[in-house]
Amino acid sequence: MSIHEVFMPALSSTMTEGKIVSWVKSPGDKVEKGETVVVVESDKADMDVESFYEGFLAHILVQAGETAPVGAAIAYVAETQEEITSAKILGGGATVPTPPVAPVSAPAVPVPVTVSQNGSNHQQGRLVVSPRARKLAKELKVDLNNLQGSGPYGRIIAGDIEAAVGKQTTGPVISTVPTIPSTAPATPTKPATPVVTAGQVVPLTTLQNAVVRNMMSSLSVPTFHVGYTITTDGLDKLYKQIKSKGVTMTALLAKAVAVTLQKHPLLNASYSEQGIVHHPQINVSVAVAMDDGGLITPVLQNADQIDIYSLSRNWKSLVDRSRSKQLQPEEYSTGTFTISNLGMFGVDTFDAILPPGQGAILAVGAGRSQVVATGDGSFALRQQMKVNITCDHRIIYGAHAAAFLQDLAKLIETDPQSLTV
Repeated sequence: MSIHEVFMPALSSTMTEGKIVSWVKSPGDKVEKGETVVVVESDKADMDVESFYEGFLAHILVQAGETAPVGAAIAYVAETQEEITSAKILGGGATVPTPPVAPVSAPAVPVPVTVSQNGSNHQQGRLVVSPRARKLAKELKVDLNNLQGSGPYGRIIAGDIEAAVGKQTTGPVISTVPTIPSTAPATPTKPATPVVTAGQVVPLTTLQNAVVRNMMSSLSVPTFHVGYTITTDGLDKLYKQIKSKGVTMTALLAKAVAVTLQKHPLLNASYSEQGIVHHPQINVSVAVAMDDGGLITPVLQNADQIDIYSLSRNWKSLVDRSRSKQLQPEEYSTGTFTISNLGMFGVDTFDAILPPGQGAILAVGAGRSQVVATGDGSFALRQQMKVNITCDHRIIYGAHAAAFLQDLAKLIETDPQSLTV
């Protein structure tokens, strides 16, 4: 008898259970190896899960809307139609041998799967590449065999392709806007906001529960805050000049932070029990509030190397897909430094909570017109904003944070045009 289990995959490093959004296949349907059979809701996105086997979807153990722990069987796949009945009997109480399950680092990977954790981007003689990275490499004619993956478990991600293109060419800017996978709906519908009555207890969503776990883990980290006032007249002027080309202020701030982090690698590092982890890439996360509650931090990968126009296009794509829950895990879980901007709400200053696995987060307030004293003793009207950095005091000290903010202010105040180079 050849009956195989389909397991609940670990689609992110923090995922402990998943919720079945929908079954793409119904019991009795033919299933090809590598074909999507179910859509699973992870902490922050809806992901397609593919079958590791060819055969027939014989029996569903976890129905749409239900949850299951990572590694648990959620369905049976029979190799022949004659074995479907046997699979249904198994689903009623008997079990089949369960092979060892290793965490899956990304969606669109057949499960179960053995994942190498030695940092190599080759597994069982084949390249491990995210679907978006593979598509991007084909479009930009990048040889995947010459790349070292920076994603989870050494997986090649889209940022590696973009970095390779940036190193290989000095010609015209190449658009690196990721495309929505063909399995995603062309026009995602926004879920209706539930009506809440006074006194009602509303269960937390999967995303909100993920935020709760992250925030609770942050409480164990000793942090400190350093504030700084930055004059933004030059940056605002630059933004007005290139806004019509699709450049966003978020991308400009992310680029400025990333360039400054090149001089201050400790601010891009994180703590581990083995020591200070110095990340090979500068991946800037930017906090985005979700319409249905919760928070997600899309990642601008290699933000110091990508030109401002591509960076802005990437950011727009990330935001659009984050709100339709179509982000890939490496697009929200690989940040090395985070920006939280409440300036658009008129907030002057605030303290941001340090995300798990990072050494610092920068809180950005609103720009205000201020009367300031100039060097010649006169007064002038200047546009200024206040920023406040939260740092992990186990690896970053006050002088490090102050030096970073000083260089960030110098870049924004005296040389904002360099952000377009």
